[in-house]
Amino acid sequence: MSPSEPRDPIDSIDTQILELLRARCRAMAQNASAQNNSDWASTLAGIDDLVDQFNQPQASSEGLGRETQRDILRHVASACWRATRPGTHAFLGPPDSYSHLAALAYFGEAANLLPVQSIGAVFDAVARGDCAGGIVPIENSTDGRVVDTFGRLSKGEVSITGEVQLAIHHQLLAMSDLQSITEVHSKPQAISQCRDWLATHLPKAKLTECSSTAAAAKLASTQPGIAAIASEAAGRRHGLRVVGANIEDNRDNVTRFAVLGHDQPAPTGTDKTTLLFQVAHQPGALADVMGIFKQHKLNLTWIESFPQPGTQNEYFFVVEFPGHCQDVAVANAIEDLKTATHHTDVLGSYRRAARAES
Repeated sequence: MSPSEPRDPIDSIDTQILELLRARCRAMAQNASAQNNSDWASTLAGIDDLVDQFNQPQASSEGLGRETQRDILRHVASACWRATRPGTHAFLGPPDSYSHLAALAYFGEAANLLPVQSIGAVFDAVARGDCAGGIVPIENSTDGRVVDTFGRLSKGEVSITGEVQLAIHHQLLAMSDLQSITEVHSKPQAISQCRDWLATHLPKAKLTECSSTAAAAKLASTQPGIAAIASEAAGRRHGLRVVGANIEDNRDNVTRFAVLGHDQPAPTGTDKTTLLFQVAHQPGALADVMGIFKQHKLNLTWIESFPQPGTQNEYFFVVEFPGHCQDVAVANAIEDLKTATHHTDVLGSYRRAARAES
């Protein structure tokens, strides 16, 4: 048997897979060179639709499960995308932070990801074109909105092109056992989300805030008696033991991340739109605007207000609702809003995300 001949049927199948991967990269390169309108959000939507069609009730149940199929295709797409469309995606670092896990969940493990030191730095990298995209936290189910993200979104430098709903599971990580822990380090939000557990199991431990969960894990790996609240991935990287698993007080603790970019994702049929607007500071102004959403039968699923920088008693409002800005009802509502508000900005229309585990 010559060295080029496959040794068994599995080798033959693997050879076919490699040939198909090469063909996929060529096809993606052709799309990129032709300035095809395909974007990463559409790629993810196409994979999900393909897996659903492949796993119709009448289809054979043998082989890999639906989620495994989706994960494999997403990884293949991520690798081909990186090979044919060079570019980095910024996230709030360091590696193994929850923002990093969200970036991996969205862009894939093959993506070229760049850790930066602040939410503002993510926006800057995308706005300047240094990065093709980025990801920032926008809301936590326990702690609410992320103010730094809202402040930058109001400037209109970039668009929201997608979202990630990441279930946040905090682990207590240390080199020593639970009884030997005297200090617990983590970022303020993580400590806040675990206060009841800490009060019950480590009532005498000193709680110390730091810049990130991943930085806390790195510190805990250098000093016995110090524990970190961080992700399981951070514990693996730094060789730490999980001395308290899933210590978050809210078992449904979810952080929503906004994916940043400049593209306008095409409608998928399961989209949502995020709008920012400012109304006159006078009685009934906000109620009049809310009437526009009712008139066009748009169901608001989220509304937040935050102060407009440099003003007194002036607020921006951010709302979300199902639908895409290219839908007739949404487009008509936006036109009416522009006449009823000081200004209205579409922050993005993008596919609604399913929940991912950290």
